[in-house]
Amino acid sequence: MPNSKIGGHYSQAYDEELQQAVVRLLQMAALAQQQLDDAMAAFIGADTELAQQVKDFDRKVNNFEVDISEHCLDILARRQPAASDLRLVLSVLKAINDVERIGDLAKRIAKALLKEEQGNRPQQSQLDEIAVMGQKVRLMLQRALAAFEQIDAENALAVLREDKAIDDDYARIMQHNLSMMMNDARQIAISLQISNVAKALERVGDHARNICEHTIFLSKGRNVAHLSDAELQQVVDKKRD
Repeated sequence: MPNSKIGGHYSQAYDEELQQAVVRLLQMAALAQQQLDDAMAAFIGADTELAQQVKDFDRKVNNFEVDISEHCLDILARRQPAASDLRLVLSVLKAINDVERIGDLAKRIAKALLKEEQGNRPQQSQLDEIAVMGQKVRLMLQRALAAFEQIDAENALAVLREDKAIDDDYARIMQHNLSMMMNDARQIAISLQISNVAKALERVGDHARNICEHTIFLSKGRNVAHLSDAELQQVVDKKRD
């Protein structure tokens, strides 16, 4: 795992087992990222074959979650880690849940295309909007995972703040779709389809934000769920005792 801060950062007695947990998490995340990329490409390009592949491969992400969870629980049972070691194991356990949900959301996007009535495609303006939002979400997820691997609280906080832009995109798409449905009843099914994809992307952004919070917890030893951005900044700026 090049450039990772995990190796050598924790207790040497079982550093390899801890690093393996992170390696598997990153492998799982890479698969979920690919699923999301493929789901968006399938939806934008009306590629039903690729969408079916995304749906069928979802089990691989789920299998990773089970494998990593068992690995972490085995570490907890045999090693009874404390302090930073325990935080790492707990952070991985939390992160795999978020990554698994991202895989589920990628499948939801793929299914939105598979359920689409033949010849009933969204307008290009709708596809363009959802493509822009999707690109922001995918970049946010990529950067969130990089921050986790590097245990970089500052970068995690910066990435976490990108969620606001994704929420704004979601609100704008929903408003656009509402206007289209009110102006033309024939647009209802298509607009609902776009809304479902936008909601899935918005939720991926939420899970990327969660991964950033896990990174701050791992780095600073503080549970930061439900804190404001200003409070998060204070936690990140504070040096560890």
